[in-house]
Amino acid sequence: MDKMIYWIILVTAIAGVGGTGLGGAISACIRRDSSKVVSLLLSFAGGVMLAVVCFDLIMDAVNTELGKQGGLITVLLGIVIGYIVVGVLNLLIDEHTNPELEHIDEAHPKTADDLDELIHSDHLEKHMQERSSLFIAGLIMATAIALHNLPEGMVIGAAYTGQSIEQVWSGSGFVMATLIGLHNIPEGMAVAVPLIAGGMGRGKAIAITALTGFTTVIGAIIGYLLGSMGDFMHVLALSFASGAMLYVVLGELLPESILMWRSKLPAAATMVGIILGMIIIFA
Repeated sequence: MDKMIYWIILVTAIAGVGGTGLGGAISACIRRDSSKVVSLLLSFAGGVMLAVVCFDLIMDAVNTELGKQGGLITVLLGIVIGYIVVGVLNLLIDEHTNPELEHIDEAHPKTADDLDELIHSDHLEKHMQERSSLFIAGLIMATAIALHNLPEGMVIGAAYTGQSIEQVWSGSGFVMATLIGLHNIPEGMAVAVPLIAGGMGRGKAIAITALTGFTTVIGAIIGYLLGSMGDFMHVLALSFASGAMLYVVLGELLPESILMWRSKLPAAATMVGIILGMIIIFA
């Protein structure tokens, strides 16, 4: 087997299992977040992701032999497919992680201006007295986040295709793994909070939360193997990964960062992220 895949498994495990596990640990310890800090973190990560997608992943796809020979349609098709697949998956997650909201009124607005909207657990603390319901909601959320992490893992694997072992800790794949790991922290918080509030022990809740990130590893293996199956699949994997990340950034990270802190600073953090991403790529 290609030695590169072992390194990809290691890096992705750190990003997936480590990121969600860290989020669970944070929830177990403090169970509170600073909306302003998280807003800036999400905006910055979104900016770096945009730079990596637009100036690295998509350009790599276009500059392949297939891309140079008129394969732009394949690239565009892959981007659209990736965007739609992750968008539909998030829609399904929203539908199955909102059972605690039985009504929409002034006290339960449909759109939450905080982390709940991003992590698909709208106003979970409004019903803290329903411990059994919270526990079930936590299990449902753990399953949903695990499914959500699969295409994110494919992004990491696709970003590593065509790179050498020397680039494991420096190339676009590593950058994407780092950003997805940061993105997984609030998702880990979303899983751990209802489990702990529903009566599960903190250690067990953190362990289950960390395990939801394991599907990121599976996705990375799939993405890397698909990207290694010839020029066409390589282009398709890169473009699919680009579309998936564009949805995560444009459909989740940036809108929620602005909702969490209605200020000009999230936009500034996004610009700083884009600049840093360009430095990483071109320096």
